[in-house]
Amino acid sequence: MGQALACEATFKRQRSSGRAELETDYVLFRGDFRVKLPFAGITGVSTRDGVLTLKGADGTLTLALGDRAEKWAAAIKTPKSRLAKIGVKPGQRVSLDGVKDPAFLDELKAAGADVSARLRPSSDVVFVLVESAADLKKIARAGASLVPDGALWAIRRKGVAAASEALTMAAGKAAGLVDVKVVRFSETHTAEKFVIPKSRRG
Repeated sequence: MGQALACEATFKRQRSSGRAELETDYVLFRGDFRVKLPFAGITGVSTRDGVLTLKGADGTLTLALGDRAEKWAAAIKTPKSRLAKIGVKPGQRVSLDGVKDPAFLDELKAAGADVSARLRPSSDVVFVLVESAADLKKIARAGASLVPDGALWAIRRKGVAAASEALTMAAGKAAGLVDVKVVRFSETHTAEKFVIPKSRRG
């Protein structure tokens, strides 16, 4: 998940309290009604007195976000790329364990990362595909291949009970890692970031 806030919303003469979520490429509101607005379909973005107004083909959604309204508007107008949110830098040693998304591989290479399709020692960043209970065992092995200040990203398929968010985080903890961030990876997957605790970085 990206950013989320409790707020008041209006849409098509309906008003409701609920929760608004700002993701990589869409805004979602859940309350007495549900509205999902992909950035690509938003035709107008404006703010006034802490209220964010989003115009789309199906209607206008307003969200009372207070002092966060301007930041959300800026994020919608100039959204960060998936890789910018993950934070891979040029020259970093990146290892992949089961992640074969061609578009993502292209993004990594375009960013100037040193990419390997298999785990290797002293990796700055490791991406592990987690789609089953068996895949959870990969986290410990991948964590052992990190440099002290490296990052492990578990690319977890949504809706798989055997590899849920709670179980993935438990596997990271069992491997001696701490979870620090969650971002949307795609329509089907979520990326959860783990790092080695500072007390264990030597």
